[in-house]
Amino acid sequence: MAIDVLVVGAGLSGLVTAFRAKRAGLSVAVFEIGSRPGGVIGSGRHSGALFERGPNSGLDTTPLINAMLDDLGIRADRVDGSKASSKRYVLRDGRLVALPMSPGAFLRTPLFSFGAKLRLFAEPFIGKAGPDVEESIAQFVRRRLGPEFLDYAIEPFVAGIYAGDPETLSVPAAFPRLHALEQQYGSLIKGAILGARQRRKNADKAKNAASSFSFRDGMQTLTDALARAVGQVDCDVKVTRVDRCPDGGFTVTGERFGMAFERHARAVVIATPAHSAAGIVQAMAPVAAEALREIPYPPVTVVASAYRRREILHPLDGFGFLAPAKERPAVLGTLFSSTMFENRAPTEVAVLTTFVGGRRNPDLATASEAEIRVAVQEELARLLGAGADPMWTEVTRWPRAIPQYTMGHLLRIAKVDEAERSIPGLYFCANYRGGVSIGDCVKAGHATAERVAGHLGGGAGTALPD
Repeated sequence: MAIDVLVVGAGLSGLVTAFRAKRAGLSVAVFEIGSRPGGVIGSGRHSGALFERGPNSGLDTTPLINAMLDDLGIRADRVDGSKASSKRYVLRDGRLVALPMSPGAFLRTPLFSFGAKLRLFAEPFIGKAGPDVEESIAQFVRRRLGPEFLDYAIEPFVAGIYAGDPETLSVPAAFPRLHALEQQYGSLIKGAILGARQRRKNADKAKNAASSFSFRDGMQTLTDALARAVGQVDCDVKVTRVDRCPDGGFTVTGERFGMAFERHARAVVIATPAHSAAGIVQAMAPVAAEALREIPYPPVTVVASAYRRREILHPLDGFGFLAPAKERPAVLGTLFSSTMFENRAPTEVAVLTTFVGGRRNPDLATASEAEIRVAVQEELARLLGAGADPMWTEVTRWPRAIPQYTMGHLLRIAKVDEAERSIPGLYFCANYRGGVSIGDCVKAGHATAERVAGHLGGGAGTALPD
């Protein structure tokens, strides 16, 4: 007997889809190639301190997040970012400078030169690009804000989100709201002011205004709760292909512990990274598979380090720091993890989470652990005054970390869209589509489950329970 929905991939997107589909009354199963559900989300403890192997927090950008936490019964486990974590630092001229958070602070900050500040006042008078013009983030920012804002605001921000290169990322694909603001208002500054009204109407928040959140026991609390609620999540399962059946359903083929298997489903959701999805749908949707293979994923290595607090000179009074490529750092940035959320470590211990690699420096991400530890330790000593060896470090490698929304990405996704239209019951839901953040994945999973329920229910847009 065929199950209603089979989800391939138990990362956040797949788990949210499965959870919402189950709440719609559908029978659901999830297959995961890894040894546990959660994808890149993973929390651990070392000597009484909590650390993360992937995302350290989420941004509360959509009301769907808290509604889901209520449904899962984990709302009480949510913790919000500390007041101290509102401050962000950016590396400039070898020292950390606080990112200005108000117009007055912007005018006083040494992060940007007088010329760069003056250049910003011209932004509302710069014409917009044509609606069908695709610019890279670098091209867009140079045109509207000038090169210094690219170097010391946007490039490190892009490295922090995508571990990417603004010269190759597409504005309409990677930052669609920026593209929309320019098209609708002709100016980012005007759009930021006027667009806030629209966000208030739909209850969404801009990412730069949303609060950070996690959980008492780390981000894995969320994916563990989703997996428990879904119930049928089978790990160590490798799905190799999906085929269409004469009755309109699907046969899912794979192996587990070296044994081949087949499973039948009325609908299938492919919630794996793009390169894995390509192999699974190659026989059924070769054009989409080719497009998916073109989506690059650079390597990123995450290094969690614990220091005795007294051995770090910097006050660690913020979220962390970003390191622009212009400064030639060995790292992308460091989060002050034990400052971001309270009760993450004993009071005498500071936990720092440092990211290396990405499109900027893939060789370091794939170097030996010893080389990575030395590079991170030297940067923390130079920038934070970490004057002693760390008490402990935990190194987590992600050989293919974050999908890059490079130039032409929307054309590639259009081929995925076409596969869904031509093969009813087949869906793709992963962070190479619709955004890479926690909130983006929650929204995508929710929307995909609605589409699945509508298809299997025989109607369009079947509403899910609140």
